[in-house]
Amino acid sequence: QVQLAESGGGLVQPGGSLRLSCAASGTIQSINDMAWYRQAPGKQRESVATITKAGDTTYADSVKGRFTISRDNDKKTVELQMNSLKPDDTGVYTCNALIRPAWLQPWSEYWGRGTQVTVSS
Repeated sequence: QVQLAESGGGLVQPGGSLRLSCAASGTIQSINDMAWYRQAPGKQRESVATITKAGDTTYADSVKGRFTISRDNDKKTVELQMNSLKPDDTGVYTCNALIRPAWLQPWSEYWGRGTQVTVSS
């Protein structure tokens, strides 16, 4: 059974930094795209950053230049370095990955449970 587990959320002051991590576990043959999403109170979930298996990245306009997504294919992890945090960055951050559990099984999208990030003074 494939699982994604996030860590690293918390409370930080505006201008501060946090680093989120997400580890995939279970029976995994291959991982394609990995991504971070967030959902602020009263708002829809939005994509924050995506990274392909080859390392190509995309970012939401609101986080460009402040957030950096990276991954370790051997460790099956994805991280999100968040700098210059703003109150608008507050929300539940969730890890997402497109995973094929085994040969001949279809690619499926998996989600973590999320980790709370609060930016407040």
